[in-house]
Amino acid sequence: MIGTRTLRVGTTIAATVASLSLTGCWDSAPATERLTTLGYVDGVDHAATTGTYAWLGVPYAQPPAGALRWMPPVDPQPWTGVRPAQAFGHGCAQGGRYFSPAPNDGPYGLGVREGFGKPVGDEDCLTLNIWRPSTEDKTLPVIFFIYGGSNISGYSADPVYDGQALAKKANAVVVTINYRVGILGFLDLPQLKSGEAQADSGDFALLDQIQALKFVKNNIAAFGGDPGNVTLMGQSAGAVNVWGLLVSPLAAGLFHKAVPLSGGIANSSRATAQTYSKALLNAIVIAAGKASDATTAQAWLATQTDAQVAAWLRGLPASQLLTVMLANPQLGNAPAPIEDGTVLPVNAAAALAAGHYNKVPLLAGNTKDEGTLFANLFGSVTGSGIPGFKLSDYDRFGLQFNFQPDAPGTLAEADLINAAYLPVAATPFGWNALSAYATNSIFLGPVVPQLNALAAQQPTQVWYYRFDWDEEPAPFNTVYGATHALDLPFMFDNFGPNVFSFAYSTANKVGREALSDAMIASLAAFAKSGNPNAPELGVSWANWPAKLVFDASPTALKISAQ
Repeated sequence: MIGTRTLRVGTTIAATVASLSLTGCWDSAPATERLTTLGYVDGVDHAATTGTYAWLGVPYAQPPAGALRWMPPVDPQPWTGVRPAQAFGHGCAQGGRYFSPAPNDGPYGLGVREGFGKPVGDEDCLTLNIWRPSTEDKTLPVIFFIYGGSNISGYSADPVYDGQALAKKANAVVVTINYRVGILGFLDLPQLKSGEAQADSGDFALLDQIQALKFVKNNIAAFGGDPGNVTLMGQSAGAVNVWGLLVSPLAAGLFHKAVPLSGGIANSSRATAQTYSKALLNAIVIAAGKASDATTAQAWLATQTDAQVAAWLRGLPASQLLTVMLANPQLGNAPAPIEDGTVLPVNAAAALAAGHYNKVPLLAGNTKDEGTLFANLFGSVTGSGIPGFKLSDYDRFGLQFNFQPDAPGTLAEADLINAAYLPVAATPFGWNALSAYATNSIFLGPVVPQLNALAAQQPTQVWYYRFDWDEEPAPFNTVYGATHALDLPFMFDNFGPNVFSFAYSTANKVGREALSDAMIASLAAFAKSGNPNAPELGVSWANWPAKLVFDASPTALKISAQ
């Protein structure tokens, strides 16, 4: 990096060298200063503490606001000088819920729950974060992570996704991104159509992810990463999006391995997306005082041209749009991703089965008790309408955040679980039975045929794991068990304050950390070579339909092959 600051002001290399030779002074840039195609960025030096460098909040697209709302991402404007990259960017605008940012991008903590049911985040959000070991290694494997949140929430500054430990232990470059979610990430309205296929797709969130992958392809070498070895990893909705990018022709060549965790193909048809979008537009028109019901909303829309409606919608504050969305839960969530025929094939499952996808090694996984996190759906299964959790999300968040895992236990299952689902082992509608039903119907049922389709075409390149760790302090060991997303703190080695802090006790620390190290070792091996087998596992991991079970007692690994 010697001489970079002098060279930036336009001095020739020869003149710079001559000047430095005379003065005996080399104007060395810091180790965290790197040149991208847009300009210089300066990150954070954690070499003395975690052995990593970080670059946070690096823009990969212009803010998708105003005329760029519901449009494909646009390259950022280059900058002059050195841009600080030392703080996370805004979370994208969304309705606040679990796994959403705190209002006004506040720090993670009890403040997060103050945004529940309210607009949070910002449209100026298309940024990414990069971590790498504080070494001079080059051509390191790249792990590119897409957060979950049902494609309606999520943000890359969530402490579960901090990439420092993973980058160091996996000896890799770790990238996390923000992307548009909900009605700002997926909307398919006739009035927004322009005749350009990508703009008309409705899949703005997937286009964001493709844009971020292009940024990585063009720039990651400057951070020591190998643009020819990118592992695309996502969890929950992030996994749904990984499967989407697997079948998207627009993502061809942008990644070389895939790790979808707790998610499979779960796309929406264009007809479903348009039905939702039109109903949402009616609600926006009514909320704006231009109509009193759906009939008069349609009458008002008939007086406007498509261009007028599009300009009006793009001129409304994002918070106003999100407030309407939140006030109309009967419409459901914005359908996502949308099988539009351009970004995604019109039948992604059929495309997969026919071999029309980006063929790369794939490592998939699920947690044993995915369904416990979705217990508020139990009432729709039983017909009772009674949610599984006794507490509101607000109160449950606070109880869990304040829980001290090393203190004597005072909570019981009945403090968190509604009485209708107790005892937990009751059949047919006890907590455990309904959790298993949700796990199988939402997660395992859909993903198994997709794994089979891949294995039929690349039988030596598909692996699968199940995460069984459930050593939380009581009663969380039965309330949650190996719940949805609990494998992520292990994969990132983040056991500090986060949504699962109630699980991290001194009693389970030795086994928990050993399991995390083994999982990271397998991910590192997969990112490097396309095969997750690693000595740290202690067993041989065969291809699907075999599986590896990740587990540990409080004090030791319990990894097994099945």
